Amino acid sequence: MKLTLDLHDIYNRGTDIDRALEGILDEAERTRTKTVEIIPGKGSGQLKKRVLRFLDRKDVKARYHRVEKDSKNHGRLFVHFKH
Repeated sequence: MKLTLDLHDIYNRGTDIDRALEGILDEAERTRTKTVEIIPGKGSGQLKKRVLRFLDRKDVKARYHRVEKDSKNHGRLFVHFKH
């Protein structure tokens, strides 16, 4: 099972982005999902950098196993979990 979070609609609302990321991580842990796909989009890369900074926080990093940047589509990230 894979969950998907598309950030196109909230790209310019910082608190909504953090809330959406927290929510998808909570749901992944609750449903024991192995992979979460996060779509920040291609754009200038600022949203992707923001998402990666969020995922790199110490408290967040403890919740997942690894982050994979999609080699074929640079507007997409995968967060993998070990439950």
